[in-house]
Amino acid sequence: TPGTGTRSIRPYQSSGQYLYAMKEDLAEWLKELHGLDIEVGTFLEVLETGAVLCCHANHVTQVAGEFAQVCPEVAKHLHLPSAGVTCNLTAQPGTFQARDNVSNFIQWCRKEMGIKDVLMFETEDLVLRKNEKNFVLCLLELARHASRFGVRAPTLVQMEEEIEEELRQEMELPPPEPSLPRAPRRAPRDLQNLDQMVQHLVSRCTCPVQFPMIKISEGKYRVGDSDSLIFVRILREHVMVRVGGGWDTLEHYLDKHDPCRCTSLSHKQGRKGRSPQQQVQHEVRLCPAARSPQPALLLIGRSQSPLPPVPW
Repeated sequence: TPGTGTRSIRPYQSSGQYLYAMKEDLAEWLKELHGLDIEVGTFLEVLETGAVLCCHANHVTQVAGEFAQVCPEVAKHLHLPSAGVTCNLTAQPGTFQARDNVSNFIQWCRKEMGIKDVLMFETEDLVLRKNEKNFVLCLLELARHASRFGVRAPTLVQMEEEIEEELRQEMELPPPEPSLPRAPRRAPRDLQNLDQMVQHLVSRCTCPVQFPMIKISEGKYRVGDSDSLIFVRILREHVMVRVGGGWDTLEHYLDKHDPCRCTSLSHKQGRKGRSPQQQVQHEVRLCPAARSPQPALLLIGRSQSPLPPVPW
């Protein structure tokens, strides 16, 4: 339980891990931003009447107005909201008033914030729990937009900005124009245990030929037999992977890309010819030093697999 000595990686089904991790991050963000009594377990219950969402929209609109006064030249280059939303603060879950609140918030996201339809959700997705994933992704996208004019962002969005800055420096690109002021940043997370946590998740593979992950630099790995690079970060009790424009947990990512973890018929057939007596080795490769001809390998035999949970 939170607050006790050590915590291990949560044993969720990998298909639901990334959604849980995002809800957990958003819940903590809303709690800090608005002083709400909200946890990941009550995330949808607190938001389903739309009252909190409308209050958040009005808060974002207020911050945008203040930003436009302080930084008028920068504000010209941004899509800033100019109007808030009406809200029924006494709406009860599942009522028409709740639906109206949620609908008003959706229209505000589209018109005032310019959120694209592909990242929007429908009223029923929240009120009737038809698609909580769409709702969560919309809140994250809203947080990305609002962070551009000073609204504090969730940790996931802050990590995205850190990765973008890292890529910009690697490619020696000039600073983005216009240069935007940022809200207070999170304290940098210690990546000391990241390799150990990645090794723990990779070691769950049970096939003779290990799906490789090669460490290129801190928080950056090459995966599989391709040249694909992924950025890996620690988010509380989750190991997260930056995928395209969003996030996934490393465990779910491996379930989708490691052939031995996939459930497709072709992968199952490919494994039939393998001898179960073959020694299984698990590896996380470290990028070689300048004077080292081969990358260093962290090898774990089957007798050691899977690795024990990683203490935090």
